[in-house]
Amino acid sequence: MQAASLSPFTAHRVPIDLGERSYDITIGKALLADPMTWDAVPAAASALIVTNATVAPLYAPALASALQTRHKAIYSVILPDGEEHKNWQTLNLVFDALLENACDRRTVIYALGGGVVGDMAGFAAASYMRGIPFVQVPTTLLAQVDSSVGGKTAINHPLGKNMIGAFYQPVLVVCDQDTLATLPARELSAGLAEVIKYGPIADMDFLDWIEANLEDLMAREPAALAHAVRRSCEIKAAVVGQDEREAGLREILNFGHTFGHAIEAGLGYGKWLHGEAVGCGMVMAMHLSNRLGLVSPALVDRVTTLVRGAGLPVVGPRLGPDRYLALMQVDKKARAGGIRFVVIDAPGSASVRSAPDAMVREVIEACCT
Repeated sequence: MQAASLSPFTAHRVPIDLGERSYDITIGKALLADPMTWDAVPAAASALIVTNATVAPLYAPALASALQTRHKAIYSVILPDGEEHKNWQTLNLVFDALLENACDRRTVIYALGGGVVGDMAGFAAASYMRGIPFVQVPTTLLAQVDSSVGGKTAINHPLGKNMIGAFYQPVLVVCDQDTLATLPARELSAGLAEVIKYGPIADMDFLDWIEANLEDLMAREPAALAHAVRRSCEIKAAVVGQDEREAGLREILNFGHTFGHAIEAGLGYGKWLHGEAVGCGMVMAMHLSNRLGLVSPALVDRVTTLVRGAGLPVVGPRLGPDRYLALMQVDKKARAGGIRFVVIDAPGSASVRSAPDAMVREVIEACCT
């Protein structure tokens, strides 16, 4: 199977169709430093670049330079790096910067970084003066294929991940593939978890392609990465266009996340990367799907092998079934205290279902050390 036919050197656009809130995802190389990339952003006197201590020295100067043709004043705030900082205290640093610089309702926020930066900058944009424009500039694979797309913004609470936030759409998403060159190997693997999930839930041909091209993806082959980002965004765009606020269909994008979020909260945010927890959570969700009589053991083994091959954990931490169940009861998909899981009904098709606690306990015992 060919690695990919998509040229990594040509900018491609994937539209998110949400009526008056519609916007494009732009995917390509050398985008961040090109002033023309930002032509679709509303004109404003000021802009605030929200980034973190890792990304700032790599890309903030180039972005600020490119934005000089659009904004007279460009401010920045540098947040600490890591999931453990995705909280009220760090969010207030963004509000401090907005207020200290007298930013108004036309000020544009640019979220330059991974999923944590994107979530917090988006939540700040949704909240400041009841809503100001923001742009997603994701610099990690996970953010490019998932968290930057669709308008979900949030911070964590000690009792639950992403439980405090808002649906708030950006005006543009810019996925510059050049930023993936500086991504640590562990972060690359974490991003591949969110790429892999699109196969079992929506597109088995894409799963075939990921399996055939995993070596190229791990080696950061540009055409392979460009195809993975584009196809992931196309699938997510189709789902978000039908269910912007996660009333039903969009919940399938949380495949592996119910178990994964419990792992993150149970271990303490930052111990495992989000993608690592999701990768392991997908394996657990596959086992649950099998126990529900929905998929074959062969498909469980196939997904497990792919997750492992991407450098992700396939065995969960032994928090204990009681702890897992307690943490999963505050998952956003829960209803009236009942835990609901994204399961695979058939290859390429997913739904959200409840499962008996006894069965979930069996999965946890089987999948955790």
